[in-house]
Amino acid sequence: MASQDWFDKDFYKTLGVSKDVSGADLKKTYRKLARKYHPDSNQGDAAAEAKFKEISEAYSVLSDAEQRREYDEIRAMGSGARFTAPGAGGAGGFEDVFSRFGQGGRASQADFDDIFSMFSQGGGGSFGAGRFGQPTGGYRGFGGPQKGADLTATTTLDFATAVQGDTISLQAGDGKPFKVKVPAGVKDGQKIRLRGRGRPSPDGGEAGDIVVQVKVRPHPVFTRDGLNLRLTVPVTFTEATLGATIEVPTLAGDTVKLRVAPGTPSGRVLRVKGRGVTTAKGTGDLLAELQIAVPTHLDDAAREALERFHELGPKENPRAEMMAKAKA
Repeated sequence: MASQDWFDKDFYKTLGVSKDVSGADLKKTYRKLARKYHPDSNQGDAAAEAKFKEISEAYSVLSDAEQRREYDEIRAMGSGARFTAPGAGGAGGFEDVFSRFGQGGRASQADFDDIFSMFSQGGGGSFGAGRFGQPTGGYRGFGGPQKGADLTATTTLDFATAVQGDTISLQAGDGKPFKVKVPAGVKDGQKIRLRGRGRPSPDGGEAGDIVVQVKVRPHPVFTRDGLNLRLTVPVTFTEATLGATIEVPTLAGDTVKLRVAPGTPSGRVLRVKGRGVTTAKGTGDLLAELQIAVPTHLDDAAREALERFHELGPKENPRAEMMAKAKA
């Protein structure tokens, strides 16, 4: 950047803030402008990209206390003065600036050293790649502050906690404790991102995030099916054949009653509305899959009754249709 540019550019005006703006208000203003002019939000808009470069350059200087002080001093020092490039009409511009040092426009060697330390080596009249105005990162090399590093943590939740949600305490990678609100319906393997809770930016930008990896312990009875909860419910042969009203558990701890119709086959699913997982996206149901439990021990009387039933029952072959399809 040419030395004259530093005197001509008003970083405060670029960001639309006063010269006594606080660091917090400066950051707030920069973030608002960065979102508005970011190249990702303005594809193919050269003017927006140029504006983004300008506000990033301005913020990279003003957000750093030392750079801001140097910038203010140079702006004050150069008020009404212009630097002239070598061979472009003499050193009148330098005399205007140097008149601020010493008496009668005579500057000491220390004064010259202070001024030239702000410029690149070689006396070419331009600011170099030193501290002042140097971009530290940002979007595609446009400059601007860089985001702080993320911290990671892992937590294992009970099935019920994952479904119902809770606030838990954890430790991040740096050992510091923090609280995290687990949303209802969080799934195994899902990540929860706490924005701005990670490491601070090295140059005044956004802080990093805390990223929590969630693991969910399996439940002995219930499983997830989207927003629905599923469970397998054993029923006796008699209940399935003659029909019955049975009780099944819910994840909340209470029970609900289900009507098993006569002749219900194994594998039929009965639905209880609204007793699944509740999230901002909606509420699921409880799905009860019936499974006929076959008795493994029969006394003589029960065996005799069952044999009698077999003699009196229909002589249908339940596998006949399957066999026919297989042959076809």
